[in-house]
Amino acid sequence: MACRVAHSSFLFLGPNKRPTEGNRIFPQSSTSSGAYLLKWESLPQRRCKQNQGLISYRKHKVVKAVAVSVAPPPADSAEHRQQLCQEYGFRQIGEPLPDNVTLRDIIDTLPKKVFEIDDVKAWKSVLVSVTSYALGIFMIAKAPWYLLPLAWAWTGTAVTGFFVIGHDCAHKSFSRNKLVEDVVGTLAFLPLIYPYEPWRYKHDRHHAKTNMLVEDTAWQPVDPEEFDSSPLLRKAIIYGYGPFRPWMSIAHWLICHFDLKKFRPNEVNRVKISLACVFAFMAIGWPLIIYKTGIMGWIKFWLMPWLGYHFWMSTFTMVHHTAPHIPFKSSEEWNAAQAQLNGTVHCDYPSWIEVLCHDINVHIPHHISPRIPSYNLRAAHQSLQENWGKYMNEATWNWRLMKTILTVCHVYHKEQNYIGFDELAPEDSEPITFLKRVMPDYA
Repeated sequence: MACRVAHSSFLFLGPNKRPTEGNRIFPQSSTSSGAYLLKWESLPQRRCKQNQGLISYRKHKVVKAVAVSVAPPPADSAEHRQQLCQEYGFRQIGEPLPDNVTLRDIIDTLPKKVFEIDDVKAWKSVLVSVTSYALGIFMIAKAPWYLLPLAWAWTGTAVTGFFVIGHDCAHKSFSRNKLVEDVVGTLAFLPLIYPYEPWRYKHDRHHAKTNMLVEDTAWQPVDPEEFDSSPLLRKAIIYGYGPFRPWMSIAHWLICHFDLKKFRPNEVNRVKISLACVFAFMAIGWPLIIYKTGIMGWIKFWLMPWLGYHFWMSTFTMVHHTAPHIPFKSSEEWNAAQAQLNGTVHCDYPSWIEVLCHDINVHIPHHISPRIPSYNLRAAHQSLQENWGKYMNEATWNWRLMKTILTVCHVYHKEQNYIGFDELAPEDSEPITFLKRVMPDYA
């Protein structure tokens, strides 16, 4: 006895019976059964014999096979996370943190000693930065022209250490004396012409709303509507988030810190004091440099190290919070513990960079509690690894990591997290395709 499969019949398949390409699948309302609804109208017709164990179907008849539990979704599996590590240049991509874990739960596992301020260690960090910066200026003065890029790289990295000292002062983790912190923080930021108080206010909001869509003040994915608003703006955004992204902190510095309207009324007076200090440094310091060394000396001794600082400012910020698997979430969906532990990246750099920048790259404990001084970040990180290690994102700086950020992490998308410029506007995305061609892919 032969049978013909009817076109409009349906069959449920168990989890191990995947339909072939071209068939249409209709998931059940309960996906936990692992069953799939397969519509027969796209299947080829065939005759079959009874002795082969085949069953005849009538039109619209539904037969359900026995269902078994399915494996976790691929995105949550260790194998899939390892694949993403290889693709993105990570050493580890953490498991999703359970929703019921709070930031306080994580903080309570840290040793009390990592929160202790040590004046000797704090001032030692100042000595390291001042000495390394002075050495950099000496190298710039003495180096032949072909070694100047190396001298600039060293000096730009050394002056980034000044920023980290001011960063500790802003978080009240440098000294027990708050006046000392305000003075040291302001002075540390002056060579960078960065107004201390405006930055402190904005940075506090970054910590309070890390990776919160719209609200995070440090970094945001591109808004789709803004991207489509004008062809000229679109091109500027593509260049800014593409080849110029390692210096995008310059735009952030200029746009976010000098406009009094961007601050609350109770913040304005302290903002004005910081702005006055910065303008005084520019009015006195810049003319002195030009008087002693000329305009080329100003470029050589100040501008190039300043650009080096902004390279690190942008790079650290990008790497700390930007990856294809790390989402920005709306305020309704946002979870503090997930954002700070799952949404922050630890990245290892060459040792001399970590020393000059006072371990700012050891960034996950800093986001768990900004009150941890920079010299205690490694001890705090070790504790987090012991207690929460499987949830942490870790990498060693490599070209693939940077290439992924510069060529993939562009426009916000709720489900995918990011969509690349070259997917949305291929005709305008030559800077991105250029980076994909020329950037190394070493991990």
